[in-house]
Amino acid sequence: MISYLEFEKPVAELEARIAELRTAAEGDDVDISNELRRLELKSANLLASTYEALSPWQKTQVARHPSRPHFRDYIAHVFDEFVPLGGDRTYGEDEAIMGGFARLNGRKLILIGHEKGNDTASRIRHNFGMGKPEGYRKAIRLMDLAGRYNLPVVTLVDTSGAFPGVEAEERGQAEAIARSTEACLALPVPMVAAIVGEGGSGGAVALASAERVLMMEHAVYSVISPEGCASILWRTAEKAPEAAEAMKVTAQDLKRLGVIDRIVAEPAGGAHRDPRAAANALGDAIDEELDALSGKSADELRRVREERFLTIAG
Repeated sequence: MISYLEFEKPVAELEARIAELRTAAEGDDVDISNELRRLELKSANLLASTYEALSPWQKTQVARHPSRPHFRDYIAHVFDEFVPLGGDRTYGEDEAIMGGFARLNGRKLILIGHEKGNDTASRIRHNFGMGKPEGYRKAIRLMDLAGRYNLPVVTLVDTSGAFPGVEAEERGQAEAIARSTEACLALPVPMVAAIVGEGGSGGAVALASAERVLMMEHAVYSVISPEGCASILWRTAEKAPEAAEAMKVTAQDLKRLGVIDRIVAEPAGGAHRDPRAAANALGDAIDEELDALSGKSADELRRVREERFLTIAG
């Protein structure tokens, strides 16, 4: 079943009407195929026009949709032979950030990303995709492996932000995020990062400081959540829609500002309506970017990253 967002109510009502007609037509001699086709076309057009005119706040809601594909979904649909590697060799395992060896169209690589989970139990296990210091230190360990074995790095970013709990601060959250960002920038191998859902604060940047940054069409990327920004500026989270507009969180805005390099189109109605198609589109885009980066020396790759981040919005 599709979980509809508030702004999708007209589409939901139309699709419910179509479902009712199909049910009523079962075992009935009356031919309603023409009426069904008319309603289906109307529904498809309404869905397309709705998603073509999404506000930044509506895109934020789409990026957070509970059925949106996450790290494990991309592994299932795009990457082959994923071999997970756990632990940071310092404290323990963090299931909010996963990673390991993988293949993409036969290409060996290191894959790292946030996993939010898809039901209550898995969301709790993966801490809703909010990484702890040991998660970022695990990412650093995997990037070190990538450099050692000359494997490109691909990261899938989807987090509201790094975990803000006291225990994370006690274990050096800020330092771990900074070190992970540094490890990205210093990589001697190609790195492609993709914002697939939410890209929140330093928790996202720590895995997205690559020479090529992709972003799904309805993903968002910002230094703070719209609710957090609204709470600071207006003392109320109810101003989140205004904050999202002002913060330029959408892929389209960030492409214009030079923060990201490429927007990956999503299926009509968002990635949650067709996770496989969304995953295949992202896989193709990543493969193309890795092809373009292959053959560059370590010095060239580091220079590209340095220039890229120094010239953002410049």
